[in-house]
Amino acid sequence: MGAFSTNTALLFSVIIMFLTVYFSYRGFKQKDFFEKYLFRVDNILIYKDYKRLFSSGFLHANWFHLIINTYAFFSFSEALESQMGSGQFLTIYFLSLLGGNLFALFIHRNHGDYSAIGASGAICGLIFASVAIFPGISIGLIFIPAQIPGWLFALSFVAISIYGIKSNAGNIGHDAHLGGALTGILVAIAMNPEIIFYNYIPILCLLAPTVTFLYFILAMPEILLINSSFTSGKTHMTKDEEYNLRKFNKQKDIDRILDKINEKGIDSLTTKEKELLDEF
Repeated sequence: MGAFSTNTALLFSVIIMFLTVYFSYRGFKQKDFFEKYLFRVDNILIYKDYKRLFSSGFLHANWFHLIINTYAFFSFSEALESQMGSGQFLTIYFLSLLGGNLFALFIHRNHGDYSAIGASGAICGLIFASVAIFPGISIGLIFIPAQIPGWLFALSFVAISIYGIKSNAGNIGHDAHLGGALTGILVAIAMNPEIIFYNYIPILCLLAPTVTFLYFILAMPEILLINSSFTSGKTHMTKDEEYNLRKFNKQKDIDRILDKINEKGIDSLTTKEKELLDEF
């Protein structure tokens, strides 16, 4: 692993968080900006707006959401970057962000209006990479004055994420969290395979249930009864039927907008309606 100065490591962490705070703040103030860069399934799958797979990681729902992620980010980023070097650190961060969003995109591929924001997938990748890189690491929970073993925290996290995906519990992107976490630990292992030999027990404890769950999602989703995706009422449709249904619904929206223009003029359109008309 590459050594790196603490000051330089902190600099890259600060840059990432500065950009996150800046874009989040703009999103708080400007709805159009927020809508343009958030993760939304139809915009990615139909309109090929792939930048949202990354840009959504720089947006947050509110100040509390941003502060929690900032705390979690700085709890792991400096030590991890100091140990691995900036190149590997940034690779883990952005690939975890991408991996989490791709997993969420797969889970919600039949939910065109599904949207998500936040850096949690990338941060979960940092957490799992830290558990793999640093044997014996302990993790402190915010508002709780206690330290727990890193492997126990990560294993509990996997269990909670699996339950959250299966039950569609809460307004939390469990799928992006789990996808980001798995990506982070796999990238860390790929770049530093020697960690398997001195920290193999925590790594196996995390990978075994996660990979097993992903196998069932891909091979036998009906066993898991994942209502949020696979039993949504759309699974009997072919891809062509899904596309035609989306196209039909989009055409209905366009017809409604054109009727509105005829009745009230083009100035009566909302920003979202104007964007939809431009896209059409």
